[in-house]
Amino acid sequence: MKTIEESIDIDVPVATAYNQWTQFESFPDFMDGVERVEQKTDTRLHWVAEIAGSVREWDAEITEQHPDHRVAWKALDQDGPNGVVTFHKLDESRTRVMVQMDYEPEGLKESAGSMIGADGRKVKGDLESFKTMIEATGHEAGGWRGNIEN
Repeated sequence: MKTIEESIDIDVPVATAYNQWTQFESFPDFMDGVERVEQKTDTRLHWVAEIAGSVREWDAEITEQHPDHRVAWKALDQDGPNGVVTFHKLDESRTRVMVQMDYEPEGLKESAGSMIGADGRKVKGDLESFKTMIEATGHEAGGWRGNIEN
C-alpha cells in the first residue's frame, strides 16, 4: 500500500476552500486525468479517470465529512484510493489543504511511477491547480455543509 501526503496553502477563507472541494463533480476542472465524477448520493461517488494510460472506474463512499474541517472516503472496490482531505484555517483569508491518500499501484507502469514519486507529484499538481482555480475566482461554485459521521 502506498501513502501520499501533500499540502498547499491557499489565499481564500477556509469555508471557501471547503465549499469548493465539496463540489465533487468539478474535480475534472483541476484534477489531471479525472474524466468524470458523478455524485450519486450524499455519500456515494462514481469516478472515471485515466491512470497510467488506462481508463478506470470505481465507486467511493464518503465515510466522514465535517464542514470546514475534513472529508474522508474509501473506495468500494480495488481500483480506487482511500483518503482524507483536511482544511486548516491559517488566518481569516488563508487555508492549508492537506491530502493523505492510500492506494495500491497496479501494473508495471503504476509501480514504476510510484517508485520515482510521480504519484505524489500528480497530487501536488492537482492541489496547485485547485489553488489557481479558487484564487482566480475568489469564491466557491457551491458547497454542501452537511455532516457525515463514520
